[in-house]
Amino acid sequence: MSMYRQLWLAIILSTLLALLGGLLASTLNARSYLSEQLSSKNSDNATALALALSQQNADAVMVELTVAALFDGGHYELIRVVDPLGKTIVERASGSPAKAVPDWFVRLLPLSAVAGQAQISNGWKQLGTLTLISTSRFAYQSLWKSVLQLVAALGLAGLVAGYLGTLVLRRLREPLQRVIDQANAISDRRFDLIEVPDVPELKQLAIAMNSTVSRLKGMFAEEAQRLEVLRVAANYDPLTGLANRNFFLIQLLDSLDSEEAAGGTLLLVRMAGFPGLNHRLGSPTSHDLLKVFAQVLMRQATQDNGVAARIGEADFALLLPSRVNARHTAQDLLRALAEASTPLIGEGPAAYIGMGKLQHGQDLAGLMAQASAALGAAEVQGLNTIREASDENLSPATESTLRLIRQALEQGQVRLTSVPVLDLKANLVHRECRLELKLEGAGDWQAANRFLQIAEGFQLASLVDQAAIKLGFEKLHGDPGLAGVAIHLSAPSLHDDSLRSGLLDLVRKNSSLASRLWLQTPEAAVITHMDSFRGFVADARKAGSRVGLIHFGRHFSHAGVLHDLGLDFVKVDSSFIRGLQYSADNQVFLKGLASVAHKMGMQVYAEGVIDRAELAALEPAGFDGAVGPAVKESD
Repeated sequence: MSMYRQLWLAIILSTLLALLGGLLASTLNARSYLSEQLSSKNSDNATALALALSQQNADAVMVELTVAALFDGGHYELIRVVDPLGKTIVERASGSPAKAVPDWFVRLLPLSAVAGQAQISNGWKQLGTLTLISTSRFAYQSLWKSVLQLVAALGLAGLVAGYLGTLVLRRLREPLQRVIDQANAISDRRFDLIEVPDVPELKQLAIAMNSTVSRLKGMFAEEAQRLEVLRVAANYDPLTGLANRNFFLIQLLDSLDSEEAAGGTLLLVRMAGFPGLNHRLGSPTSHDLLKVFAQVLMRQATQDNGVAARIGEADFALLLPSRVNARHTAQDLLRALAEASTPLIGEGPAAYIGMGKLQHGQDLAGLMAQASAALGAAEVQGLNTIREASDENLSPATESTLRLIRQALEQGQVRLTSVPVLDLKANLVHRECRLELKLEGAGDWQAANRFLQIAEGFQLASLVDQAAIKLGFEKLHGDPGLAGVAIHLSAPSLHDDSLRSGLLDLVRKNSSLASRLWLQTPEAAVITHMDSFRGFVADARKAGSRVGLIHFGRHFSHAGVLHDLGLDFVKVDSSFIRGLQYSADNQVFLKGLASVAHKMGMQVYAEGVIDRAELAALEPAGFDGAVGPAVKESD
């Protein structure tokens, strides 16, 4: 029984006891008073009647007539006259005295009045003894009426007490419920502060809970900050703050190899005449110039959700997603670089830019060769030039492609392919599923991620996600022994209220299977819409499914706000896993990341593991499992 119900029961019982006690005491006092009044009335009436008969020198006949006349008035239960020898001269008695009062009331509360007695005499001669008992009907009626009034009054008092008790309990319940909700939030790995109530005991409890939450948040924030320092030291250029060459090339390789890659553009940027500038201006000024270039590139990367890096002494790179107009971006970037460097180097050439297009499965060396050739051509051409590598294989998305996507979704030309996610003992954790479409006239099945940019642009992303979830539930229903399936969700499905509601309704309708459904979304899709994603996580976990992030770590500088989302798992981006066995700095960083994630109740998996050496390096780093080419199920 809950504490609230126990308090209610205590209030009800104590109120009932008080009311019943008050009713009993009042009723007994009234009965005692009425009994005394009846006894006094009996004595007075007997004395008065005996005196009247004595003064009339009444004989036996007169006594009988007088008693009969008086009794017929209906105010007496018994009038008896006996002579000195004990012989009854006259006796009149009535039956039940209180017909207007329930019999059980009379039996429960009898009035014990003393009969009145007096001597009847004629001169000095005693005629007899008179015994008189007045009727108790009116006394019982008065007692019954008083009891009813007391019950009504005490009942009203009980209602008022109940209302006041409700107000008091509500005043206690609201802050107590806030504390309970805060405790539940902590168990769900969410750390919320609550308003401190005025109730002294609850105030102390709320202050203690808030203090605990603040310490936990501070601990995770400090740990995240420490890990960010390690991550930056391992993967970023100390002078400019941009990604270093190794880290950038790993991300570029992932963009080419990943099944989720949707194309993009590589910009190689070279500062014009850096060796001469370094000799002419000196190291401090040339370092300032490099920092200026880095700031411009970082600003552009942030604006377009790209990745900027320093890959040589005076060479930089910028990886742009496919949705960005790369030509316009390159022109804006070149203009910004020229304006920013003019105060340091004056008029003259500032930079050259070479462009190369990304395609799925493309060779990294070939892409770098194309972009480098374009950069070289731009440098030969002269002042602040942009050159683009020729590319005849890339075809732009068209309206016909959009029509084919809609048609495939409507006709059910969709399927799931999956790869295993295993723990480090080679046990299946779940299967990571990807949706494929069969477009009319295309022949082979096509990965839905290749059309993700088009789907998001024309509000089809939610339909793609819903199709994947439906197929996921079908897979779970058809294979009860399957540990689980992981479904990728796009950003629009999570941030649009109506689209998110549709996905959650689909999960709730399959509540019996939801516990084996793992919903995952890229870390980059969450950072800019944290509040809406927090609500989605809470609703999805309430519906029974698990929620996590993929490609985790690319935006680790924002990890301080991820601690209270209540996530179940994270999958660390493959750029941190690639060559892990050779990178001591990344090993330290990932070990700390896994430790923090475990403290928050999350599981940690590695993405894109390509060989057994990388797989072997995961256990010392504290990972729970992995996915990638090197992760295979045992036969």
